[in-house]
Amino acid sequence: MNRSRARQWSRSAFALSALFLSFPIAARLLLGEWAFEGATGIAGLWLAAGVYLYLHSRRLRTLPDPAELLDEAIRLFSVGETRGAMELLERAIRENPRFWQAYQCRGEARMQMSQWTAAAADLDEAIRLAPDEPLLRELRARVDDLRRGEG
Repeated sequence: MNRSRARQWSRSAFALSALFLSFPIAARLLLGEWAFEGATGIAGLWLAAGVYLYLHSRRLRTLPDPAELLDEAIRLFSVGETRGAMELLERAIRENPRFWQAYQCRGEARMQMSQWTAAAADLDEAIRLAPDEPLLRELRARVDDLRRGEG
């Protein structure tokens, strides 16, 4: 259900709640006695539905899964869209700074672009976040070897 539809339904639920709540009051005023005993219960149900739908219409945008961003970045790298892939990795890191796989992927991409210092920094951060991952240390050692090979 989209937000505008949920907002419309919440207004309708609030109106029905007010309508059912008015039945006993109208009966008391017009008939002189409290009638419609179940009306307040029904009004409460409509009120609860209205609150739920209102909150549903106001909910915050959910953040994408960081693994989906990583998959999309890898796909972009595979088709040569380096800039878009790097932007997605930046976004994944910004939204979830503890997502060490994004640092690893960005470090590997920077290795392919011969950006040794940046690659080493990314891999160091990935190692800090996931110290038990042996592949990260291997990649970090390869960065040092490649840097020495060029120098």
